Amino acid sequence: MLVTMKELTTKAHEERSCIPAFNVGSLEMIRGAVQAAEELEKPIILQIAERLLKHSPLDLIGPAMVSAAKHSTVPIAVNMDHSRSIEVIRKALDYGFTSIMYDGSTDPYEENIRGTREMAELAHSYGASCEGELGLVGGSEDGLSDHGIRCTDPAHAAEFVRETGVDALAVAIGNAHGDYPVAPVLAFDILEAIEARVSCPLVLHGGSGLTDKDFRHAIELGISKINIGTASFKSVTRFAGDYLASEGKHDYFGLNGAMTAGMYENALRHIKVFTGL
Repeated sequence: MLVTMKELTTKAHEERSCIPAFNVGSLEMIRGAVQAAEELEKPIILQIAERLLKHSPLDLIGPAMVSAAKHSTVPIAVNMDHSRSIEVIRKALDYGFTSIMYDGSTDPYEENIRGTREMAELAHSYGASCEGELGLVGGSEDGLSDHGIRCTDPAHAAEFVRETGVDALAVAIGNAHGDYPVAPVLAFDILEAIEARVSCPLVLHGGSGLTDKDFRHAIELGISKINIGTASFKSVTRFAGDYLASEGKHDYFGLNGAMTAGMYENALRHIKVFTGL
């Protein structure tokens, strides 16, 4: 069933659990993620970042994501991730996305507040949720840009949430998108300080590559949504490569099944870790 991000993260926040948010880029990835969620009877979020739309056009993948959520036996929110374009955000909301994430993290603080507030108001007018980001998460989903890492200032967090009206806040505590060149050391003291000041659910981007111990500790300290992208794309690619390298005849349908299985296995693992199964 199609639900909002706020519904899922609010409940997770109360239960000290976490909703996995899987970035997807194909029907195989959508199907694999939903299959894992239904098997474990746990809610998830399907999302796609704006910078990935050149590979997976929104007018093609957006309706498929929404349809998959509507027909699922578990609650699923559909999120437009890391967008700065009002045209893209409005288009996603028109397609039925139930959440948007406006990324003003590279803007000056006041500009971030202004832009995020406008997008929160737009999302709420559709009955959808809005996520904002304060601080600067390193790397990028496509590996083409990296503005560095700037940890979220706990002193600004409560004001940012109050002034923007966001339903969830993405924080920077040493996490980064994409592959970590070295094992990250997360600033859990900063996360704890943010959690003490902010009442809304907190979000961790750059989840691929973190340890299960890091995940669990972050969730204990208030993280209610974790984004998984790189790990899923790598798993899908690996399963496809293994299939094509195997003996025997290969065809599209076998490749389709392998890619779906790659997403399913990765989603299954992360859902179990995030929910304590």
